[in-house]
Amino acid sequence: MQTISVRTTQNVFIDYPIASLGDRILAYLIDSLIQFAYIALIFYALYKLDLDSVALNVAIITLPFLGYHAVFEILMGGQSPGKRQMKIKVVRMDGTSPTIGNFLMRWLFRLVEIFLLRGAIAIITIAANGRGQRLGDVVAGTTVVKVVPQSASDTVFTIHDENYQPVFAEVMKLTDYDVELLQQALVANRDHGNNRPVDYASEQVKRYLGIESDMPPVKLLYTLIKDYSFYTSQH
Repeated sequence: MQTISVRTTQNVFIDYPIASLGDRILAYLIDSLIQFAYIALIFYALYKLDLDSVALNVAIITLPFLGYHAVFEILMGGQSPGKRQMKIKVVRMDGTSPTIGNFLMRWLFRLVEIFLLRGAIAIITIAANGRGQRLGDVVAGTTVVKVVPQSASDTVFTIHDENYQPVFAEVMKLTDYDVELLQQALVANRDHGNNRPVDYASEQVKRYLGIESDMPPVKLLYTLIKDYSFYTSQH
């Protein structure tokens, strides 16, 4: 499976799989449903308001529709509602977060690839180049990755013990994304023998949570993830 190394805010590189064509199509369909729902609501609202300005009516309908992906990807860090639902996101090929310019470049080419050519060129390009890039991605230097493990076999742990006793109550300060990064650090250690993400994540999370522990880094991260899973399962 093709992967790309993504640099986190802690300057740790973690390998993420390239998003599949199927995931991207499903994300597009979800976003399209949201867009068409918006248009239907706006048509109804404009009908009730009975505005005289044709230009204003057209702008209210078309501008949010055309700018949907650019606005959401900029505001949501590389995701639209559809992409978030499918757990995929836009990243630069060098692993860093895309700039506003990158998002706008992808958006400009989207107008041609998706709206004018009905997605044919985008599908062919994504399927052909092996790096998950449509033409807009190639020009912008971006691709789309899967941000969570794709199957249960990719996860680091599963809690089967109903009597498990959590160790660190402070773990609830973390978010789902934080815990995902801890898990990816463990995956890097398990699959590639790369200790750096685990060591770095261990120090950072201890400092952030304000905890002191003599546990080895790997054991500490396992424990924190299991604690988080335990507490969140209780809600």
